[in-house]
Amino acid sequence: MWVTVEEEAALVARAEREKVTVPNLLVSAALAERTDSPTERRAIAAELMQLHLLLARSSNNINQLARQANATSEFPIEASEALKHLRSVAMRIDDAIDGLM
Repeated sequence: MWVTVEEEAALVARAEREKVTVPNLLVSAALAERTDSPTERRAIAAELMQLHLLLARSSNNINQLARQANATSEFPIEASEALKHLRSVAMRIDDAIDGLM
């Protein structure tokens, strides 16, 4: 494939921004059905990983509150705030999924 000097410079600059090789950039662009870049996909994956960890920590907190409630037969005051937090995490997950669409 032949490109002009300007096109080559633009390809090299974009490949550097996206931290891929020029051939990888061209193949990804040619085969992609989506319009997002490898950098954007990495950012989405990082956000989903953060959400996964946050959900795991939140679930652990909910389990601890449930154990306390079962042991004392009282609903812990902290449970209400923990459930609000869990709902906010669920909304962030929904937003991340909407961003993928």
